[in-house]
Amino acid sequence: MECAKSDERFSSRTQDRATFLKRFQSCFLATNRLVSFPWTNLELELERSKSSDVILELLQQTCLHSLCRKFPPSPRYRKSFLSELIKRVEAAACEPMDELYDALAEVVAAPEMAEGYRTYLLPCGESVSLLESVALISKGTTGLVTWEAALYLTEWALDHPKMFTGRRVLELGSGAGLTGIAVCCSCAPSSYVFSDCHPSVLRRLRDNLNLNGLDDANAAGVEITVEELDWTDVNEECVRDIGADVLVAAGLLLCRLLSVAFQSHLVVLRVTDVVYDPEVVAVLVQLLSKFLHRGAPLEVLICSTVRNPQTYADFKHKLGRKTKYLLVHGMLDVVSDNMGLAGDAGIGHRVMHGVVNHVFEYSRECEIELVQLFACQ
Repeated sequence: MECAKSDERFSSRTQDRATFLKRFQSCFLATNRLVSFPWTNLELELERSKSSDVILELLQQTCLHSLCRKFPPSPRYRKSFLSELIKRVEAAACEPMDELYDALAEVVAAPEMAEGYRTYLLPCGESVSLLESVALISKGTTGLVTWEAALYLTEWALDHPKMFTGRRVLELGSGAGLTGIAVCCSCAPSSYVFSDCHPSVLRRLRDNLNLNGLDDANAAGVEITVEELDWTDVNEECVRDIGADVLVAAGLLLCRLLSVAFQSHLVVLRVTDVVYDPEVVAVLVQLLSKFLHRGAPLEVLICSTVRNPQTYADFKHKLGRKTKYLLVHGMLDVVSDNMGLAGDAGIGHRVMHGVVNHVFEYSRECEIELVQLFACQ
């Protein structure tokens, strides 16, 4: 009996160790804040084992891992991580390890860089590696880093692959490309249009697609394109002319993008983390209205981190009426209709409630809301 209990305890400790080492790997490769790492679990393991073996395992999952060698986080980040790790090891009075100090020496000698790789591990066992800016704002844009709303929306998409399977998907504000790449790899859309308006973002986006084996071609069975899209350039004339034998528009590239999006009778349109500045709310609502009132079925998903509640409330007010829905057996049924003070755009919205599987390690302190939009009659 005692042997059996001992075996159970050993098995439990082994599972716990594997779990927190996996969390270390996920946090490290995605360059999460150091405070989010499971340091307490590591300290308990060091105290229990009185051995540095777990540190070698941890290094093999992080700095010495093949993904880190191929797509290394910035030298500054790796230096900070290793310095913190050394501090914890020394506090536990464990035997020093050459591999740990060799890894630190390697990054100390490396030049500082404004960019670094972030690798996001997917449930299917694949990963998405992106070259991102170290600073949140660089080259006059916030689009060179992956924000929380993109992480959340990616998790939601991975939980609901049928929303994208076999469909043409247009993404506004694609940024570094995480959501689109994950959807293309895991959800089998028929086509995916990545778009943004900033030249630096578009260049980085193309680089990241190539980095992950995707480009402006039919990759992984998905027709992939990258387009420049300035919301202010979409006018009624451009929308009316879509589908005509002759297309006339002020912005040829933009009209080409819209033509690609409108050719299908059903398109999934996504907008990620775009509702920040009150000045852009009106432009965004007008753009969404043009898409939704074009006369063909369209599903629109908007995922936003609610950084400014007043701005976000203004955005939803300008959309139009809100309809309350109840999820029953996987189908959305209307339970009540609250007209309220409808906005001018004639767009209804419903909040997509529900728990998503936590695939990525990131701060969930700020409210993140996913809404589905539809045209009101």
